[in-house]
Amino acid sequence: MPGRGKVRDRLWAAVTGRIEYVRRAARGPGSERDDLTLVAKSVVAAMAAWVIARYLLPPTVSTFAPFTALVALQATVYRSVRDCIQYLVAMAAGAALAACLAAAAGIHGWTFGLLTLIALCLGRIERFGQQGTQVAIIGFFAFSSGQGRIDYIGHLAASVTVGALCGLSAHLVLAPARHVHHRQQAVADLYAAMSRRLDDLAEIFEGNDPDTGCIRHWRRDWRKLAAECERIQNAIDTEIENSRLHPRPGITSADTALSRARGAVTVAERAMDHLRSLTRTLDYALDSGEIQNLPASFRTASSSLLRRAATTMQEIGQPSPTDSGHLDGLIDDATAELNRVEQQERAAAEATPTAHTLQGTLLTDIGRLLAELRSGKALTPTS
Repeated sequence: MPGRGKVRDRLWAAVTGRIEYVRRAARGPGSERDDLTLVAKSVVAAMAAWVIARYLLPPTVSTFAPFTALVALQATVYRSVRDCIQYLVAMAAGAALAACLAAAAGIHGWTFGLLTLIALCLGRIERFGQQGTQVAIIGFFAFSSGQGRIDYIGHLAASVTVGALCGLSAHLVLAPARHVHHRQQAVADLYAAMSRRLDDLAEIFEGNDPDTGCIRHWRRDWRKLAAECERIQNAIDTEIENSRLHPRPGITSADTALSRARGAVTVAERAMDHLRSLTRTLDYALDSGEIQNLPASFRTASSSLLRRAATTMQEIGQPSPTDSGHLDGLIDDATAELNRVEQQERAAAEATPTAHTLQGTLLTDIGRLLAELRSGKALTPTS
């Protein structure tokens, strides 16, 4: 049946996808290897926590140990410690609330409702973070299974402590990998892609006029690169967080490199807005045929400006250190040429009003792009 064939194809695609995922993890460092390592540590930590809790504590509370071990194993050590502390505080609040209500009013339906109301209100406190719901969950166990007894709460606290120690110990034995160079290389690849697209746009002014379908494909490329910017930004933020409380000494300049890489992605996002605007303008110029009315001297100068901007982007994005004076010179030369072209455009009399408008729009986009590169130069990972 056709339906079964589609299901089989989907299952096969899912299986092959998982196999390729494992191959990438085995091939070299990266997010895939980090994910698999975290899964392996979680399995070992949860198993150790459960075995210890089952050996030392009553079965009614032993499940909390592996659960806490999973809470204590996040992508970074800092996040693990933060979530673990929040969970321990939420556990203490829920257990204390259950004990107080049980001792003061007894175990009844209305006291359980009151427990739920107070626990939900407490769980909304910002300091609990994502563990706010644990106030109610722990309160339910302590109130219903433990009847609010102090001995049950003591065993519960011991089980949670065992889980937290097992989870954090896994991070100490095998700490999350550092990927400072990978983040820098991702920024370099982003700038290289933007630089290549600028060279493509420069070819349009040199007389290589692609069809409008090609231009619209490039416009979709900008949207993909914008999504890539967000992904790289999130990866850099995670790596910055990974440097906090990390048990192994890191690279001396890692914090500075990551901060600059983050700033470089922000500059790339802003520059991409101007590049999208420039591409839209060229799309209109090609579709309407107005690009043929631009003076040859203007087209040559615009191509040169775009290539200068592309060269500047390559210098900004490369992982290795860049001569700040050389970078200043590139931007100064491009800005001087832009000013000269603007003066020539204002003085030209042979162009039509529509061509004047098109030239002004293009020069505005290029000028904003150069200004963005200048303003963000100090933030780039190679300044």
